[in-house]
Order: sequence, then structure tokens, then C-alpha cells
Amino acid sequence: MPFNHLLVIYFISLLLVLLPSFGLAQLFKKAGRESWKAYVPFYNTWVMQDIAQRPKHWVFWQFIPVVGWFITPGIFIEFAKVFCRFSFLDHAAAALVPFFYFPWLANNKDARFIGAEGVKKHKKPSWREWVDAAIFAVVAATLIRTFVFEAYTIPSSSMEKTLLVRDFLFVSKFSYGPRIPNTPLSVPFVHNYLPRINTKSYSTLIELPYIRWFAAPVKRNDCVVFNFPAGDTVIHKEGFESAVPYYDIKRGAEKGDQQFRYILDNPSEFPVVSHPMDKTDNYIKRCVGVAGDSLKIADGIVYINNQPAFVSPTAATYYIFKTKNNLQIDEDFLRDAGIALNMESGSPDFSTWGNGIYHINLTLPELDILKKLPAVDASTITKEIIPGNAGSESLFPYYDTTHQWSVDNYGTIWIPKKGATLTLTEENYPMYERVIRSYEGNTLENRNGQYFINGKPTNTYTFTMNYYWMMGDNRHKSQDSRFWGFVPESAVVGKAWMIWFSYENGPRWKRLFNIIK
Repeated sequence: MPFNHLLVIYFISLLLVLLPSFGLAQLFKKAGRESWKAYVPFYNTWVMQDIAQRPKHWVFWQFIPVVGWFITPGIFIEFAKVFCRFSFLDHAAAALVPFFYFPWLANNKDARFIGAEGVKKHKKPSWREWVDAAIFAVVAATLIRTFVFEAYTIPSSSMEKTLLVRDFLFVSKFSYGPRIPNTPLSVPFVHNYLPRINTKSYSTLIELPYIRWFAAPVKRNDCVVFNFPAGDTVIHKEGFESAVPYYDIKRGAEKGDQQFRYILDNPSEFPVVSHPMDKTDNYIKRCVGVAGDSLKIADGIVYINNQPAFVSPTAATYYIFKTKNNLQIDEDFLRDAGIALNMESGSPDFSTWGNGIYHINLTLPELDILKKLPAVDASTITKEIIPGNAGSESLFPYYDTTHQWSVDNYGTIWIPKKGATLTLTEENYPMYERVIRSYEGNTLENRNGQYFINGKPTNTYTFTMNYYWMMGDNRHKSQDSRFWGFVPESAVVGKAWMIWFSYENGPRWKRLFNIIK
């Protein structure tokens, strides 16, 4: 863990024990202790534990990074008890706003010192036992969710047929090192919006910089859960959010799209909301390119550093084929043959084009099955390739059509690496401007071909983070890096590890406890 990260963590710990000192000094005096001891960080919590006759080793637990932030409020609660404060509201205030609560308590005429013996005589009501147990469970689960693993549900078909809609996963935080939340003040177990109320589930009163403990790089071909990089600004309305990114709407409006222009001109109907990185929507894709790689796609084949990339046996793409004698077949026939099909509306895995011609989404093992079916003319099976110049302006980095890029013919593009220095040019400026400006926190201007970073003229930039290129295994049904670019290491949540449950019209028993590859 970098030393500057430890400094930030312990600075917060220091503030937690120091800010209530003014009120604690008066309370120490009432308890027969010297008031100056309240102003010595961590020694003051030692004195509190001594007054409350509670275990002194709690004080040392405060020095465990982040975990200590949860120990200090417990010490404050035990100290409040020796002044005859046993209500739930008192304990909540002592834990959450001690810098206000203890000065108030010191000046409250009803606050009398009863000492540890007086605390022992107090009997806690049974409902408080349940509440306290629930709070402990929430704190413990929050720590596990932050530092060990997190549950995640597959919401879309972009990773089929590797991962299916309504697969429930465990995501390992240890694989790449646990990331400290940018927004520690948030409602437990809720991501970015509160259900029903539909308001933000977090506060930006405290925002921490990007910190990751025991960091390890993402490996090529890992299935990774990450925060959607372009989700820092979204249209907060059903059907939009990360599904229809704000920046796509903005670019479309600038090019004259009247519908997008209407959306931007009516913020009351289409409210714009900003999120810190850790609160953007969660995505899951396969990492096909790591920091320092050069990537291109030619005729649907991904090349990394001019070598064909790994293709998962569960990766799918579309094919076109013809049946013998224009024989009519349907999805039930193909499922019986062992081909899995998702017939979701708008983007089905299988459709007929008439005259015995069909369009189907297949993995390589399923392609072998199709070739062997007696009804299929194997010689007609061809891989669907989206030609160059089919959607160049909608693909990152949103070049004009002269670049002839498509989802199947893309690049070459270089993935930024920490410590690598890039010479900025008119050609590569659109690729890296968001990295330099939004992900690495610099000001960047292009003044007639002269570049200014943080107000200083320069034509080079040295990257401070590693970046990754993420793509869905379901290549023609995936919104991925081809559409919004690089994923910074600060957005990485963890590695998809295991399917613990799966459901579609009943449990998919064969998928339970499968390790994700």
C-alpha cells in the first residue's frame, strides 16, 4: 500500500478522535480526569476505555486501516454510557456526530457521571439487543462487501453465453486489491439510488481519492466487474442511465439530432445527475487488452500486439446459414440439438430471413453442432462481419467516417500504461483527452494544435494509472470499450469468481457453484 494512502487513512482516523475533544475535555473533568488528556489523539480513547472499564485493546484496533473507523464510534458509545446516556438516539449521535454530541452532552444538566458501576446496573431492553445485533451485522457485512467479496447479478446478455441474465455471482475484491470507497458516507447494500425514493444513496460531504490496497493488475482474459467509466454523468430516467449514455446524447445533439436536443433542453423531464466513480453503474466484461497493449479488430478477430487474442469457448457471434431445400426450422429444433438461444425482443439469437436463410448467434462449439445438422447446408455458413465505416461516429473515439471503423473492424489503438509517456498529436488527441482530463484529473486544452495541461504548454503526457480494454463475449450484443473507450484501474471493482445461483423460470441447477473462466 503506498505511503500516501496510509497517510490519508490515518489522517481521517486522527480527525475522528480529535474533533470531539472540546466536549470530551469537559466530560473528562466531570469524571475526575485531567481535561488536557482529551486533546491527545488516541490517548484520549485510552482514557475513555479506562473510565468505562472497557477492554483497552480496542484502542489498538483503531490503528487497523479503515476497520479502525468503525472501532472509534464503539468507544464513544461506551463512554456516553458512563454519563447515563442509554437511548438509541444518544448512541447514534455519539457514533455518527461525536463532534456535536459531546459538547452538547458536556453542557446538558441531565448528564451525570455514574461510572462503570452505574452502567452495569442498567438493563438493556430486549428490542435494543436486536437493534444492536442488527447494527453489528450491517457493519460486518459492509466490511466484507468492501474488502472481501460482493454479490452481483447479470442484468444483460452482453456476456452470453459465458454468463447468462439472472446469474448471481460472487465478485472477489482480493483479486486486484480492495478499493476504498470514494464516498464512504452511503447507505449500506445500496449502490447509487435508494429504492422507491429514487434519490442518491450516498453523500459527497466526504470524498476520498482513489486508494487501492495490495493492488494487483487485471490479467488479460479475466472476467471483470467495473464501474462504467462514462457513467459519471447520466440522464436519471428509466431507459437512460448507462443504457443510453449522456455523452452519446450530447454528441448526437451537437450533430443536429432533434430528439437528443429536446432531451438536453428539458432537464426537468430528463434530469442530469453526476456520480463519483465508485457510484457509477456496475458492468461486467472480459478484459481483452491490458495496459501497454496495442489492439485491433479485423474481420471480427481481436489482435493483441499483432497476435490473435484468446477466444473463450463460450464467446458468441452471429452467423448466416441456409437450410437444404429451403427447409423451415425453428428455435425449438435448434435447442433440442444442443444450441442455447436467447430470444429476447429486439435482439434475438435466432431469426429467419426467408427462403431458408437464417441468422443465428453461436459459440464455436455450437457452430460445430450446426455444421453437423442434416437440415443445414454447412457450405453456406458464413460469419457475419460488420463492414468498416458502419457506425464510425458512434464508436470510440468518435472519429468521422474517414477512419472506416466498425465493431468488427476497429483500431489500431494503444492502451495507456502507468509511467508511459505519450506524445500528443492531432490524430491521438481524441483517444486520450478523456483519460487525461476526467480519469487523471488534469485540465487539458487544445489551442490551435498547441496543448496545455494544467495551464502549461506541452506536447507530452505521462500516465499515472493503468488502463484496460473490456469487451463482452457476446460480441454483437455488447456495449463495451468499442463504444466508450478505456477502463481506468480506479474503476475496477473485482474479478467475477463464482456463480452461486442462477434462475430462469426456475433454478438453473447446472450453473450453481460454477467457477467463472
